[in-house]
Amino acid sequence: MKTRGFEVVKGYEDKGINLPVRKTKYSAAYDVEAAEDIIIPKFYPGIKPTLIPTGLKAYCMEDECYLLLNRSSGPKKGFILANSVGLIDHDYYGNESNDGHFYFAYFNCSDHDIEVKKGDVIGQVLFQKYLTGDNDNAEGMRTGGFGSTDKKEK
Repeated sequence: MKTRGFEVVKGYEDKGINLPVRKTKYSAAYDVEAAEDIIIPKFYPGIKPTLIPTGLKAYCMEDECYLLLNRSSGPKKGFILANSVGLIDHDYYGNESNDGHFYFAYFNCSDHDIEVKKGDVIGQVLFQKYLTGDNDNAEGMRTGGFGSTDKKEK
């Protein structure tokens, strides 16, 4: 039985995507690489975050989620996660609209554009258990991908 891990999403099977790894025995999170070259333009008011594709999806247990986190060196290089922490639910895996492909959404707070190369480590994934409240009765089902939480069927 699979409990948690990573797979390459549809459309990226032949693109040399490396599955995330922990670099040391006591690392909490898995380092994730960019799936392709991309430029993150320097910040200006009104700019939208740059979505960096990973070519990956992740699976976990029903009472788990995973967090997309910046690397500790990220801010020194100008990388700021647009949403501080990305939280991805168990049911995002394999969804019909994008197969569960997760992206890192970054702003660039440096004074120049940042060039990200395929294979550069761009962030980390941390698997996490979560708790629910006593009166929780959520029954909706995910029907889409990125940003679809408010669009669940009842």
